[in-house]
Amino acid sequence: MGIFSRLTDIVNSNINSILDSAEDPEKIIRMVIQEMEDTLVEVRSSAAKTIADQKDINRRLAKMDKAQSDWEKKAELAISKGRDDLAKGALVEKAKVADMAAHLAEEAAHLDAALKQNEEDVVKLDAKLREARAKKATLAARHKTVSNTVRIRKNLNDNRIQDAFDRFDKVDARLDRIEAEAESMEIGKGQTLAEEISSLEVDDTIEKELEQLKAKASGTANDNKKAAAKPTKSKKTAAK
Repeated sequence: MGIFSRLTDIVNSNINSILDSAEDPEKIIRMVIQEMEDTLVEVRSSAAKTIADQKDINRRLAKMDKAQSDWEKKAELAISKGRDDLAKGALVEKAKVADMAAHLAEEAAHLDAALKQNEEDVVKLDAKLREARAKKATLAARHKTVSNTVRIRKNLNDNRIQDAFDRFDKVDARLDRIEAEAESMEIGKGQTLAEEISSLEVDDTIEKELEQLKAKASGTANDNKKAAAKPTKSKKTAAK
């Protein structure tokens, strides 16, 4: 069963209201679009038939206009020949054609009105169809977003992921223990007694060598001072 019972139902429809009351909005919007597209095809087919009928009537009206002109000319010819009876008969035929033409003109006017209405309906249907398609796109986007969210949350709540993280934690804990064992091996490790005594001996040797260097430097400085204070032989001779 269709959602709409007639064209005006589509034109006046509230798509949001239809979807809000639907158990399966995506299914309903597909049905709405399908029915609108089918209706649009029908309206355009009706418009095409109306245009064809218009063209047929216009051709018939043109023929009738010519027929009236022809009967009028025949009446004039009959009058010129003094045959008023024939002229009267020609005018009667002309009147019949004119009456038929009047009915066709009235029908053409109705077709014009119907065609204009069809054009308005097509415009309104196009607008409603665009609205429905946009709504369908929105629903599809929302559905995709919700589906992705559900999938992500399922993955986050998946025990396999948690188990993987637990295994990582165990590996970290094992590495921490190994590193702690390596560090503990260095705790309390210092120089042996022999190494400490040897170190003292080296320090004592260095201290003695340093003292010798200081003494040597001090003796050299004193000798330089004495040499500078003692006068040379040439200076004594000059004094005599």
